[in-house]
Amino acid sequence: MARVYLVDASVYVFRAWFAVSADVTDTAGRQSNAVFGYGRFLCDLIERCRPDYLACAFDASLTSSFRNEIYPAYKANRPLPPPELERQFAQCHALTEALGIRAVSAQRYEADDLIGTMAASLRGEVDGCVFVTADKDYAQLIGEGDYWWDAGRDRWLDGDGARDHIGVGPHQVADWLALAGDSIDNIPGVPGIGAKTAAALLTAMGSLEAIYDDLAAVASLRLRGAARIRRLLASYREQAWLSRELSLICCRVPLATSLSSLAWEGVCPAALERLSLPVQLSSLCQRLPAQREEALA
Repeated sequence: MARVYLVDASVYVFRAWFAVSADVTDTAGRQSNAVFGYGRFLCDLIERCRPDYLACAFDASLTSSFRNEIYPAYKANRPLPPPELERQFAQCHALTEALGIRAVSAQRYEADDLIGTMAASLRGEVDGCVFVTADKDYAQLIGEGDYWWDAGRDRWLDGDGARDHIGVGPHQVADWLALAGDSIDNIPGVPGIGAKTAAALLTAMGSLEAIYDDLAAVASLRLRGAARIRRLLASYREQAWLSRELSLICCRVPLATSLSSLAWEGVCPAALERLSLPVQLSSLCQRLPAQREEALA
């Protein structure tokens, strides 16, 4: 068996948009900095890792996910992508498919839900999953044989590494976010409880359920301001559970997934030719192995 690489594509599109000069253009003369940076990242990943199985998930639900229905303020602090970036997102999706990589997106579910669902459906068929992302939320998906890979920093973390890095184990990540909140996603958490205190609570008590089943025990923990922390937990009980619901990755998306559908068998030269790409990126893509003729039929 082999590992499957599951890429949080939108993270790397956004990174490229901000990191690569807007002067980069495609053969049609259009701005193509996000496409160039994202495409270069994918080519590097394929050349370096030679994955047998590979998929990319895109966020198409910036204002329409099921989490927005639960909590309208979810991610409301984030500006929507400008039209030029939206156009390049569509190009990145097309480029992904032309590179022979399965690309998925959904209106009601985010990329992490799609990746979590694919990972759950493939358990037992692969040695493990590599979650390619810089988003710490994905640490909750790490199981035996899995890695969370922040490709930009080349940081590989297994379950023990995630615990050392974040302060809690993978099974506690959603509870940790429920307590500490997440300003990036506008998840409120419990005001007054930060990441370190949340980790200390979970280390001592185990889970959000255990904390709220015995709030009295919190006041006796060896934590600075334990009595105050207990009062905060009691005052923001509903907000903590709401935050946990927002933080928990959904692994039951109605998404058809099979291992064969994620097999990477090379790029599709004809599809690449139909795209207007920056010349240098086109050269990088052409260095990759092409699909066999029977795979293209």
